[in-house]
Amino acid sequence: MTIGKNYSVSNLAHFSYNFCCMIVLSGLLSAPAVAQRGAIQPAAHAGQQPVNNLPNPYETQRNFGTLPDGRSWGSVSAVNIDTDGIHVWAGDRCGMNSCATSDVDPMVKLNPDGRVVASFGAGQMIWPHGIDVDSDGNIWVADARLANDAELEENPAAANRGSAVLKFSPSGELLMTLGTPGEMGDPPSHFTQPNDVAVAPNGNIYVGETHGAQFQDEPGPDAKSRISIFSLDGTFIKTFGEWGLEDGQFRSPHSLSFDSQGRLFVADRGNNRVQIFTQDGDHLDTWYQFSRISGLYIDRSNDMLYAIDSESDPNYNPGGWRKGLRVGNARNGQVLYFIPEHVSERSSGMGGTGSMGEGVTVDRNGVVYAGEVGPIKGMTRFVPRLIP
Repeated sequence: MTIGKNYSVSNLAHFSYNFCCMIVLSGLLSAPAVAQRGAIQPAAHAGQQPVNNLPNPYETQRNFGTLPDGRSWGSVSAVNIDTDGIHVWAGDRCGMNSCATSDVDPMVKLNPDGRVVASFGAGQMIWPHGIDVDSDGNIWVADARLANDAELEENPAAANRGSAVLKFSPSGELLMTLGTPGEMGDPPSHFTQPNDVAVAPNGNIYVGETHGAQFQDEPGPDAKSRISIFSLDGTFIKTFGEWGLEDGQFRSPHSLSFDSQGRLFVADRGNNRVQIFTQDGDHLDTWYQFSRISGLYIDRSNDMLYAIDSESDPNYNPGGWRKGLRVGNARNGQVLYFIPEHVSERSSGMGGTGSMGEGVTVDRNGVVYAGEVGPIKGMTRFVPRLIP
């Protein structure tokens, strides 16, 4: 949905959080008596005990990575490990929270020492939000939003970017575009605020939309939330899912990952849960124990699941849930470890306490890398020290 020229629900949700009356959909919702827009929850969420008190066997290392030319990090939600298992790809929003008016490369490849060894993408994207690296080392980027009016006034060329999925070679050559950059709409030719992209073991491409859906309170023609499937050559296959709180419905499928069995795990952030699907889009299970997940990564070598929560607060995840990183088993859903939020003067997300990253990935040694989007910027590394 667009409100005024080039201002999407996603843009407004990030910068304006208006209070509204609670909306009750009979039998489906649980929410505080007075809540922020979008603070409704599936009824099943109400019975979940918060998972906050597990061991933390990781050492937190802040300020990982140095950008070229002394440039400062901006917001980072797109992170993924390279095919070699040790280099990390990150989508820096050009030292700010947008690349619409910048001429620097947002996509950077860092070695384990934090040095940038490759970069690309200048002038090609607005808001790198999700990323995947396929088995050939190609980098897929979900560019989630359009330029706003102020950005277009400064840089009119930004009108032809955003709300698309871009496939790049390891050297940064643009190989494929899904969607129509600069325009929002419906698949197969368009996307509405694509959150993430994931390549399945069979090579099919999965794209999760819509970012602003987590702030929508009721169904309607503009309440979109779905996952689209494309073949390896970009041919549209199907779309599944819709806005809602039932199993198989979404309120912003924010992050996607496949396990060793080929099952699709979806971080349904607006509904504070993980949903699990077959590759055809058939619903298999729903888990609430990993909290309000912004970023999701599964290590297919051992099916360890890493779920990072940058948003939990009393409005959007009631019941005492804390921001942090929960690590568990994708085979049985057991949460094993909890890394608590960073101490910060201002919180990430829309409120609550502290900050935590939004994107997450893991190298072959079990070292976790998080991309930060809140008052803390850049990259954080969590090094396993006490894991058996």
